[in-house]
Amino acid sequence: MSVIIRNDFMAPFDPSAISAPGEETVRIREMTIDDFPKVFHIGEEIFTAEYSQSLYRTWDEYEITTLFNSDNELCLVAESGAQIVGFALGTTVEKHNSPWKYGYLVWLGVCRDIQQGGVGSVLFKEIKRRMKEQGVRIIMIDTSADNQAAIRFFRKQGFGDVQEHVYMTLNLTRKKKKTRKKKP
Repeated sequence: MSVIIRNDFMAPFDPSAISAPGEETVRIREMTIDDFPKVFHIGEEIFTAEYSQSLYRTWDEYEITTLFNSDNELCLVAESGAQIVGFALGTTVEKHNSPWKYGYLVWLGVCRDIQQGGVGSVLFKEIKRRMKEQGVRIIMIDTSADNQAAIRFFRKQGFGDVQEHVYMTLNLTRKKKKTRKKKP
């Protein structure tokens, strides 16, 4: 399937971009409350334990509602017809005693069957444009060090300075094994 991207926020719709047979038009728009279930289910399909333990642990419905309630203009969906096929959820961060405003792209997801079709890139470009309008000077993302697909994608978007980070867990429900003291 080939995809024609239509972005209502960046430029008026070009009538010459009407889909040919076998092509679908994708439109980028702000997310609404009615989009929450579909966005959540796309995330569930993408952010599995097999894909990434850390993303799987943190993806839940509260991620969507929290970001929407704090920065709804940075919560975008890509839709084809009446079907949502991707999303980008971001926020901005201002640090005390810093003149800089930071953008944080928290989640970006595209339905598996159309990944690598350009939808993720257009979602990123739109969220980047919006962050820049809000005075953001640096956009941050984070992903697992072994998530090569995400690293490749974000490098193509212009990101650099890749730094690995470590996730650690402590299971508080696991009982410690008692060790016997050795007699001298």
